[in-house]
Amino acid sequence: MQNKVAMEPKDVAGWQESNQNKLWKKIKQDPFVPIGVFGCIGAIIYGYVNHKNRGNISTSTYLMKLRVKAQGMVVGAISLGVIWGMYREHQAKKEKEANK
Repeated sequence: MQNKVAMEPKDVAGWQESNQNKLWKKIKQDPFVPIGVFGCIGAIIYGYVNHKNRGNISTSTYLMKLRVKAQGMVVGAISLGVIWGMYREHQAKKEKEANK
């Protein structure tokens, strides 16, 4: 039988981290993911508000166009994040070579 005290994760110093701290840490690590999520939500809100003013287009076509716009926001943000990560990695290599 195992010792119950040793199994408690809260006994480990710094192990417990609040969800808010985890969220901010993740946002600092990958800032373009939340931008993509908020862009997608923004596109959905835009589509919802302008649904009445869609003109002579069918609802299914309107929703398909809206889906493409929302996905474009997410893919664009992820692409920018990848480019930003490559740039940071390139800068880190330059600094490492300059310090040698």
